[in-house]
Amino acid sequence: MEEAKQSVVSEFIFRGLCDSRELQKFLFLPFSALYLMTVLGNLFVAFLTITDSHLHSPIYFLLANLSFVDFCFSSVTTPKLTTDFLKDNKTISFGGCMSQILCVHFFGGGEMVLLVTMAYDRCVAICKPLHYSSIMNRQKCIWLVLTSWIIGFVHAASQLAMILDLPFCGPRIVDSFFCDIPKVIKLACTDTHTQRILINADSGVLATTCFILLLISYTYILVTVRLSSKDGASKALSTCTSHITVVVLFFGPCIFTYLWPPSITWVDKFLAVFYTVITPLLNPAIYTLRNKEIKNAIKRLIS
Repeated sequence: MEEAKQSVVSEFIFRGLCDSRELQKFLFLPFSALYLMTVLGNLFVAFLTITDSHLHSPIYFLLANLSFVDFCFSSVTTPKLTTDFLKDNKTISFGGCMSQILCVHFFGGGEMVLLVTMAYDRCVAICKPLHYSSIMNRQKCIWLVLTSWIIGFVHAASQLAMILDLPFCGPRIVDSFFCDIPKVIKLACTDTHTQRILINADSGVLATTCFILLLISYTYILVTVRLSSKDGASKALSTCTSHITVVVLFFGPCIFTYLWPPSITWVDKFLAVFYTVITPLLNPAIYTLRNKEIKNAIKRLIS
């Protein structure tokens, strides 16, 4: 019975970003360049933090993991999007579509938890500097990263389980450039009201919990440092600006996509491009351009 359900629709067709063939061909080079910069930027940050002994501290260990997650997250959707610009028939197999859903939520969910972990690290470093080395030891850092991967996998597996057994018997056109649950679940030829509620609740709990923990962490940092020094608020804000920027860029589009989906198609596609293509590119730039230690590490590497 399960095989019969899946065999009704053996592949899906992407509508893509736009209908104009000329515009799609024009977008091929810019998106190829963006993906290349994303790969090189994130892998360079990971390589630098691993090879430079001056960067062997908890925050850079977490940063290296964030760069690797961003590289994987972008690689799930961007290569397919780029090659589809040159194709008239943008198809993906049923298995490929389900794999995209699994990987997007795996790396996306893992990144949310990893950002919370980085906020916790900054909270300990700024508010309890004398106890930082004992609290954020190597073993604890490894467990925190493993926890982010485990939570990401559990979240992705639960999302996939709620859509995998749905009967898809047509239509098979996905109004997007990758398989995302809000778009794919609309194609199921059965009532999916219950599944939509559970899927939104699953994503909502993870995103909202992580976002609240991030707000608490950075608020605690600002309040603590403001009370300890006259210029504390500005110094703390300067230290955490890069982290807060990444949080806003990542959580903003995700909240609008999954918790408050826009009714305008081009806005929906723009948000999808932003959090799958643009944000993984901006993360390494944001962290490196405002970080003196990474700048010094780049100088040491060049010299």
